[in-house]
Amino acid sequence: MSGTELERLPAGVARRIALAAQGFADPRPDGAVSVRQLRRMVERLAVVQIDSVNVLSRSHYLPAFSRLGAYPRAALDELTARRHAVFEYWAHEASFLPVRLQPSLRWRMAAAEEHAWGNMVRVQRERPGYVAEVLDRVRENGPLKASDLAEPRPDRPGAMWNWHDGKIALEWLFFTGEITATHRTTAFEKVYDLTERVLPPDVLQSPTPDPADAVRELVRTAARALGVATERDLRDYFRLRPAAGRQAVIELAEAGELHPVEVVGWGTPAWLDPAARRPRWVRARALLSPFDSLVWERPRVERIFGFRYRLEIYTPAAKRVHGYYVLPFLLGDRLVARVDLKADRQAGVLRVQAAHGEEGIDRPLVAAALADELRLLADWLELDDVGVAGRGDLAPDLARAGVSLR
Repeated sequence: MSGTELERLPAGVARRIALAAQGFADPRPDGAVSVRQLRRMVERLAVVQIDSVNVLSRSHYLPAFSRLGAYPRAALDELTARRHAVFEYWAHEASFLPVRLQPSLRWRMAAAEEHAWGNMVRVQRERPGYVAEVLDRVRENGPLKASDLAEPRPDRPGAMWNWHDGKIALEWLFFTGEITATHRTTAFEKVYDLTERVLPPDVLQSPTPDPADAVRELVRTAARALGVATERDLRDYFRLRPAAGRQAVIELAEAGELHPVEVVGWGTPAWLDPAARRPRWVRARALLSPFDSLVWERPRVERIFGFRYRLEIYTPAAKRVHGYYVLPFLLGDRLVARVDLKADRQAGVLRVQAAHGEEGIDRPLVAAALADELRLLADWLELDDVGVAGRGDLAPDLARAGVSLR
């Protein structure tokens, strides 16, 4: 190949490269899933997004289930809350990341006023003494939750981002890296402590890289996790700004760590991790969290899979097309269906509130595979049964596959 000739990747090859990079070309373990396997999965993905919605399961537990099958959720907690092999930070939104990446994010911590959102910066500027008092309290008294601070909540509707100044001060200190999350409570409340008391000593003692080197490492990590990607895909993985991300891509390409490629049908330049696997086939079967790194960037999902996916949580119920908490269903190397799921813990039922299939699928085949995956998910969530409502064109096929109508 000449220096100016681009490798041309068929769309199917690019799709399988992307799936392999995300861990879907490997068979699920036959036996019990170990902490080591979970750690390897987190290392592969590099970013596991956190979300508070619990209608089915906390989102950060789902990527491991999608790739490894049923596993003890306590084993993931072991990595995050006890071994601290994984830490929490703002990467692609709130995320769990391997601790090796903490030095590569210190530039963001140091430039918090440029990257943190308005309320954090406001409290730091308007009440610096209070922020210092909160830090002193953590330093002197140990781990602290926002609810431990006697601060009035603002008189505004909603709860998710309706933080009082104590919570905002803690999040500012968290963003700057002075404190970090030691764990989350069963109610999903973050518990903060000094970073030096949480992260492993070898990570704390690791030198802080130059920002350009750090961004290059983040893009390099994103390339490994994505396999083949556009420049925007690579930047989006860690929410990097365009200029810095673009420069990192250029430098990695010059060093031979990224190869420019043309993917048939993408209509935009792409970059290939030269070490990426190119499997001839992928035999995956997985339900995907809306916040899974395979599907979190919706334009990429549409480009790779021809699958238009939108999260409708904030859409009024009457205007939703597919449902409230909709998970795409991966079968082989295609996204073939989507299901709106709810864990009805009181009744012990995994409720399929709607089920829709993609155009042109083998409906009995997809329904049978989806029914098996739903039963596996129900067992993992310690629910006794799976029940499907009548909504969606795939619901009758699921019923014929043995999922009870409820």
